[in-house]
Amino acid sequence: MSGYRLHLLRHGEPVQPGLMLGRTDMAPTPEGIDQCRRQARGLDVDQLIASHLERCRLPAEAIGAEQDLTPALDPRWRELDFGDWDGRAAADLDAEALGRFWADPDTSPPPGGERWSDLVDRISAALSGLTPRPTLILTHGGPMRAALHLLCGFDMSQLWSFDLPYGALLSFQVWPGEQSSAQLTGLGR
Repeated sequence: MSGYRLHLLRHGEPVQPGLMLGRTDMAPTPEGIDQCRRQARGLDVDQLIASHLERCRLPAEAIGAEQDLTPALDPRWRELDFGDWDGRAAADLDAEALGRFWADPDTSPPPGGERWSDLVDRISAALSGLTPRPTLILTHGGPMRAALHLLCGFDMSQLWSFDLPYGALLSFQVWPGEQSSAQLTGLGR
């Protein structure tokens, strides 16, 4: 089997950047939507999927209009739930608790939030459910890191070394099967 292309695109800048945005639904700026549209131009895809949150849904709709695709909304591609921290600036949080979270988000999740392993399980199920054809998914930084872990085997310390700013694009060649494998083929801004 020759595999298929999978592109993961992080949403553009939200109207209030710098917040811990997990389940908080916040629109992207018009520039953020344009940034995503520019990243998607030239990608040959037959399937467009997006997190149901506005900061992914709106750029996916704009991309879909340009490429004659209707985005399928899949809530499994939403960001990690930051619990009590959701919608707050990192500078306003307990620095020690935040440090423990960044060091090990599975054993030190945000208060009332989601564990890293739960996010990985969600993304694993979403990846397993993909039809093996060229696909673009509008998502968030956490799910992109979870996909890097699942598809390429990167560990936690390696995952944090990836700079995934708003509008970042990861491209993979995926070979599905019992032992699914992938090759990271591009990182674009």
